[in-house]
Amino acid sequence: SLLMKGGVKLWAVCLCLALTTVVIVQAEDPYFHHVWNVTYGTASPLGVPQQVILINGQFPGPNLNSTSNNNIIVNVFNNLDEPFLLTWNGIQHRKNSWQAGTAGTMCPIPPGTNFTYHFQPKDQIGSYFYYPTTAMHRAAGAFGGLRVNSRLLIPVPYADPEDDYTVLINDWYTKSHTQLKNFLDSGRTIGRPDGILINGKAGKGDGSDQPLFTLKQGKTYRIRICNVGLKASLNFRIQNHKMKLVEMEGSHVLQNDYDSLDVHVGQCFGVILTANQEPKDYYIVASTRFLKNALTTTGLLRYEGGKGLASSQLPAAPVGWAWSLNQFRSFRWNLTASAARPNPQGSYHYGKINITRTIKLVNTQGKVDSKLRYALNGVSHIDTETPLKLAEYFGVTDKVFKYDSISDNPTSDQIKNIKIEPNVLNITHRNFIEVVFKNHERSVQSWHLDGYSFFAVAVEPGTWTPEKRKNYNLLDAVSRHTIQVYPKCWAAILLTFDNCGMWNIRSENSERRYLGQQLYASVLSPEKSLRDEYNMPESSLQCGLVKDKPKINPYAGA
Repeated sequence: SLLMKGGVKLWAVCLCLALTTVVIVQAEDPYFHHVWNVTYGTASPLGVPQQVILINGQFPGPNLNSTSNNNIIVNVFNNLDEPFLLTWNGIQHRKNSWQAGTAGTMCPIPPGTNFTYHFQPKDQIGSYFYYPTTAMHRAAGAFGGLRVNSRLLIPVPYADPEDDYTVLINDWYTKSHTQLKNFLDSGRTIGRPDGILINGKAGKGDGSDQPLFTLKQGKTYRIRICNVGLKASLNFRIQNHKMKLVEMEGSHVLQNDYDSLDVHVGQCFGVILTANQEPKDYYIVASTRFLKNALTTTGLLRYEGGKGLASSQLPAAPVGWAWSLNQFRSFRWNLTASAARPNPQGSYHYGKINITRTIKLVNTQGKVDSKLRYALNGVSHIDTETPLKLAEYFGVTDKVFKYDSISDNPTSDQIKNIKIEPNVLNITHRNFIEVVFKNHERSVQSWHLDGYSFFAVAVEPGTWTPEKRKNYNLLDAVSRHTIQVYPKCWAAILLTFDNCGMWNIRSENSERRYLGQQLYASVLSPEKSLRDEYNMPESSLQCGLVKDKPKINPYAGA
């Protein structure tokens, strides 16, 4: 028909429309839609049938695969019998804490209803995961891998691997999430885990398991390892193979080879594995660290066409936390590599910025009304019926919480006497802040910050003093979102609070988080500008004191 009378003109119009369509598509980052049905199911990860939480019938949940700046749309249908929320651990949600998935930022999804998340891994790459933040749901599943690939035009500092695999490792309890929650509500600890899982399974260890993945001789593979558990630090190793560490929580790192890696709760590592051994089966091993009686599990790695069972002689785990601290000190930011943007990571000279404020956070535990609670600077956080962010946004803060109920430099008396109340820090937008985590306890802590990555400049034994700053790594500390603190040690992080919103700083130990060891950092836009923060999305749920309030749009201008 294009050759008929007027065909040339019609063809020109079609071409113009086609070109216009391409321009429109290229002008906005692509959208990827997912529908997730969250249900209860039965599984036997440790050989005992128990209730788990499934996403689209899967345990663990499906892997989310995306690229920098993609628009990720996840429509979550909550088919459980209680409210539910997911957080996207490590995704920064620039200007958009409305999607952070914590009790301080969002109303939970009521049973029998759905909510659609919409977020972008803006200027991010790397290995992350998602998990539920409501109740003790994380103890039942609903967690999964979340990878953000580099855009095609941005070079990565290693050759394209043959394939890319996610390995989720975690401690596991045979008691249900409801039983564990009841323990905590009654003032008891959940105790030690019953076993360890790799991608939702505990290996038999007799060579009969199905392989987690199959390798081709001579090829390289990217493996993303995340500790999605409740409380245990885990050591990860692969029989007869070294792992080349290339990425950590969104940062390219200097590429060193490791026999094993300590992965603390909430952390993710990206490694390159070369299939350069005799073609047969090999064990992947994950075992607990810093527990008196170690728990271990295995998975199988198989070479294509290989013959022979994996050796029953498992590689030994390291001993003690000093080894782990030395490994932490070996991690270095790759200054010349490009991350999500073309410019090198090292073009940001964080070590030359003056510190505006120092916040010391001291973790403690104690009893309040004869029940176990965990605290930061003497305050044990409690979630409010009206999410903190919504209270702030609708102007009812005075009815929900007070800012700065803790001191930046707490006294021993303030730390000793635990109070239960919402714990919210008021942080000035764009301030460059030093946070020092001080751990006087005998267990390893793991701390996560939503909305940001920070520079993990030091972890050291003993007491922090200002003189310790001379030991900080001010050149190539890794930019990441989770930091461990060993017993009787401290850790220091540096960051610019340039992302407006309400952001959770939490213990990744689920028992400690649930019983109060968390707080929120409120970073307000001084000019209420859309340049700094988005208005509350039309689709956002409202609850508590703002349940029936009409939507408002206080942020304007860009």
